Formats: sequence, structure tokens, C-alpha cells
Amino acid sequence: MSTLFDVTTEAPAARLAAGPRPLVIGIDASLNSLGIAGADWAEAVRHPKLDGHARIDYLRREVADRVKAADLVVIEDIARGAKGSAVHQLAGLWWVLTTEIHRRGIPFAVANPQSRYTYVTGVPNPAKDEPRDKRARICKGIVCTFVNEQLGIWCEGTGKYDAADAAVFAAMGLDWLGYPLLNLPQQQRRALDSVKWPTQTVAVAR
Repeated sequence: MSTLFDVTTEAPAARLAAGPRPLVIGIDASLNSLGIAGADWAEAVRHPKLDGHARIDYLRREVADRVKAADLVVIEDIARGAKGSAVHQLAGLWWVLTTEIHRRGIPFAVANPQSRYTYVTGVPNPAKDEPRDKRARICKGIVCTFVNEQLGIWCEGTGKYDAADAAVFAAMGLDWLGYPLLNLPQQQRRALDSVKWPTQTVAVAR
């Protein structure tokens, strides 16, 4: 199955598709706390005692178990500006996960990190006027509040921000397929424009 992507130039008008809601899984691929979510659940997958290849393989197996019946997976892209000693492991984790998803024949989309903020607030950096060292935490809090209050998925404790990110990616995938969880304004739905959606046909009613 092809792994090429189409990048849409305009978000489709919100619409409701026929038939049962497909299973869309969102993934925030973090080493310390991997976020994974569906339409009405979200969790953070962790194993603090593992590191290196053992941790990556553990996360691969956990993700494989949760996506095995998925119609579509939406995974966050690798952060291009990321720095630090874990960058190569993060990139390795991303490729391991997407290879596993591809091997199973599941279409997957790749969402840039800013798209979740646009989908939640209508702008890619809702904390741009805040002190630089506080922006990331403020943005994560905004996303978590949105997931808790608007999607009705309660994220708390260690890994809550990763779980909330994954829930937004799942919601974006459902919106693209025609099963929006919320009636959002086009200003927020334009986040779908920047996602690399799969060219292969997703097996759901459109």
C-alpha cells in the first residue's frame, strides 16, 4: 500500500457522513509518555524502567495492540526544530510506529505540531504574547482544557498533555472523514489544511 500523501489546500466544509463512526486513533509519539486516543478515550503509555531499544519496542507493541482495528491513524509529525540527546530516539520511535502501522495496511495521516493548536483555538500559537519560557506549557494547558471540557475526555495526572494532544489528533481525523465530534468554526477547521492525509482510500462511508 502506498505511503504517499496528499496535502489538501482547503479544509472541506463540515459534513456528516453516513454509517457507523469509523475508528480513528490519534498518536502523540513521545518517549516518556506516549499519548494515544480515540473518539471518547485517551491515555498515556509509559514504562519508566525501560530505555533505548527496549522502550521503543515496548511502545511499538502497545501502539500495535491499540491500532489493530483502526480505519485511520493520525500521528504527530517529528518536531523539525527539536534539540537534545533524545532527538534521534524520537525520530526512531516515529519511524518504528509508522512502519508498524503501514505494515498492517492502516492508512495514516501526519499532522504538524502546530495543527492541534489551530484546531483548538484557530491560531497556531495561542500563547505568542506570553513569555517565551512559558508558551509551551500554556499551549499544552489550553489543549488539555479543550479536551476535558469540549470533547468530554478527562485527561489528568502524568502524561495528561500527551493524552490530550492525541485526542485532538483523533478528533481531526474524524472531522476529515466526515464525523466531526464538534461543530467548529472554519477558522479552527483550517488546521486540516496542513495535515498530510493518506492517498489510499479509507474504508468508511464518505
